[in-house]
Amino acid sequence: MKHFACGDIIPGCESTFTAPDDAGILAQTRRHAVEAHGMPEPGTDSDPLVLPAIRTV
Repeated sequence: MKHFACGDIIPGCESTFTAPDDAGILAQTRRHAVEAHGMPEPGTDSDPLVLPAIRTV
């Protein structure tokens, strides 16, 4: 199982995500980046930040 805490890369964000694999985390965080943080393109800016911060739990 994989886990990601958005606050690890965006100070103050309390959103967390859990999925069976990295792809599942990325699907969730791409949507979150657009909806919560106003990023224009899902994944373009966020994926390089999210991938190294994903933890196995």
